[in-house]
Amino acid sequence: MTKILVLGGGYTGVAAAIRTARGTRRTGGKVTLVNASPRFTERLRLHQTAAGESLPDHSLDEVLAGTGVVFVRGRVAELDPGRHEVRLDDGRVLGYDKLIYALGTLTDASVPGVTEHAYTYADHEQAVRLAERLDALDTGTVIVAGGGLTGVESAAELAEARPRLRVVLLTRGRPGAMMGDRARAYLDAALDRLGVEVRTGADIAKVLPGAVELAGGELIHSDVTLWTTGTRGLPVAARSGLALDARDRIVVDSALRSVSHPDVYAVGDAAAVGLPFGVLHGTCQGGIPTGLHAADSLAATLRGRKPKPFRFGYVHQPISLGRGDAVIQFTRPDDSPRRWYLKGRAAVRYKETVSSSPFPTFRLLKRGLVPVGMFALTAGRG
Repeated sequence: MTKILVLGGGYTGVAAAIRTARGTRRTGGKVTLVNASPRFTERLRLHQTAAGESLPDHSLDEVLAGTGVVFVRGRVAELDPGRHEVRLDDGRVLGYDKLIYALGTLTDASVPGVTEHAYTYADHEQAVRLAERLDALDTGTVIVAGGGLTGVESAAELAEARPRLRVVLLTRGRPGAMMGDRARAYLDAALDRLGVEVRTGADIAKVLPGAVELAGGELIHSDVTLWTTGTRGLPVAARSGLALDARDRIVVDSALRSVSHPDVYAVGDAAAVGLPFGVLHGTCQGGIPTGLHAADSLAATLRGRKPKPFRFGYVHQPISLGRGDAVIQFTRPDDSPRRWYLKGRAAVRYKETVSSSPFPTFRLLKRGLVPVGMFALTAGRG
């Protein structure tokens, strides 16, 4: 029997666990998935939860039913790849022969005051707390820090769902800076229509209880601050002794094995995956394929075969602009924009198709019907 641990029960971890269980069934694999919450959280939709939308609740036991994967609820406190052990915060120790690390990343809270005074999308519970705080405001200002995809979607969703509130998007560059000119112009117009105040060139130096302070000393009043700028690997990865990059992501080879400890595979946001066009950035579009590829690499290794190298190319950049609008920028494999884009209702239908509930995909995985390559063409980006 080969003891295989999968750490993390998000999109990538669940996909990896199901695929690994199926792929190692004949070689004696016993797969255990560890996650701090019994709930499966659709992280791509946390901005909807923050805006007050009630989403379906799914347990990991339900998601994993019939796969042979054992679910253990617990928060990972320490990872010791030298001893092949994982310690949970309640003191339990789990041993492993092979491990898939899918714990993701945390919002980079290196700016003073973020931890104490800002909300992040750390988990479903924090998104719920943000929604409750916004419910308590009759009027007021919400600052969304960060002009990336998460920041833009959050600002649009909050402005549409809570029109009584003033929503200010603070960003160093332009929102949607990676998109082509026409798609970006549509995005700008949509934010303007929703009443989102966009302030570019904003370098936030500090988050205060009722304001944010810019690098020049200017204070901008804020009743609620949502922080969406940048991510880092978890402290447990930094303490593990694994080889990491500058953002504390686990550096992996072409089979997605740690370059320092090859019995550890890293996937999703937590992995620094080198590709010809650069390091893969953390999105669902790239995350699930890494989980499936790591599962296949691990299964191949247990059968005495050489794993295939990971291949991936981006297809699109879908961005929701509230519930009734969206813009889709189609891309080259290196994520640079092509000429084509979708907007409006057509873009909404497209995005809901490619980044809707993952459960149909999980059901296909249980039956062994989803090849890795499928996700390079269909996975969404939140």
